Amino acid sequence: MSASTVLISEVGPRDGLQNCKSIMPTELKKQWISELAACGIREIEVGSFVSPKLLPQMADTGEITRYSKTIKGLEVAVLVPNLKGAQLAIDSGADKITLPMSVSETHSIRNIRRTHDQLIDEAKAISELIQSLPENERPHFEGSLSTAFGCTLEGQIAETTILKCAERLMAAGCDEVGVSDTTGYGDPNSVKRLIRAVRATIGADKLTGVHLHNTRGLGLANALAAYDEGIVTFDSSLGGLGGCPTAPGASGNIVTEDLVFMFESMGVKTGIDLDALMKTRETLQNGLPDEELYGFTPLAGLPLGFKKA
Repeated sequence: MSASTVLISEVGPRDGLQNCKSIMPTELKKQWISELAACGIREIEVGSFVSPKLLPQMADTGEITRYSKTIKGLEVAVLVPNLKGAQLAIDSGADKITLPMSVSETHSIRNIRRTHDQLIDEAKAISELIQSLPENERPHFEGSLSTAFGCTLEGQIAETTILKCAERLMAAGCDEVGVSDTTGYGDPNSVKRLIRAVRATIGADKLTGVHLHNTRGLGLANALAAYDEGIVTFDSSLGGLGGCPTAPGASGNIVTEDLVFMFESMGVKTGIDLDALMKTRETLQNGLPDEELYGFTPLAGLPLGFKKA
């Protein structure tokens, strides 16, 4: 049964910025995140605790996380590649930690330098660290099934491998898993099929969110297919920025502005002020003047008489 309300999780400050050649100044990042929260966005992935040598765009993630925690009502999410990153995330006060597990082992090795077995060891260690904390201080722990619809290095990944990865992440101590179309290979039928398969394996309540890319123009169609399957959390990036530096040809995320417009047009509540959201593009563009921003809704404007859900 489809929900009347969805959660839009803005991943621009992490997935968007990591794929940009230029580095957005820290103070502008803070301003942008504050503006996004003021629009009604309730969850923002503000960065990733990776080596600044690999991704200098993420070098200030600790400072950004601590700042974001001062914004009332905001769920602060971060990505971590290992136990060290998780410790830094916890020290910074993150509310949600995502550990990416590429179901393509080739991509996993290239992306975070871990085989599947090594990644599961990291997941177990992170879970043990979280469980050692007082209950009210434990961040939500998500394992992301990256390259779930195919990999630019390996091609299609067997469904049995994907489901095994989901089972292993849950057994290692994750609170839930998310499905990620890192390379934009998914289509509406494959999205529905995989969501059903993963839920049948680990339980419907353990898969509530998807991370979809718009590489081949199917981002919104895939999001709608996921919504029809009962998914309630959708990752997206303002201006459609993003992609995976270690997956050749993997380009931008779903445009947040277009995703919000789609749901609100359908009568599905997002809690986001679209006019205010589109104005935040100015701050993003000021911070990244050489980057191209995408989106149909910001260019066309809202229809005459448009009313949000």
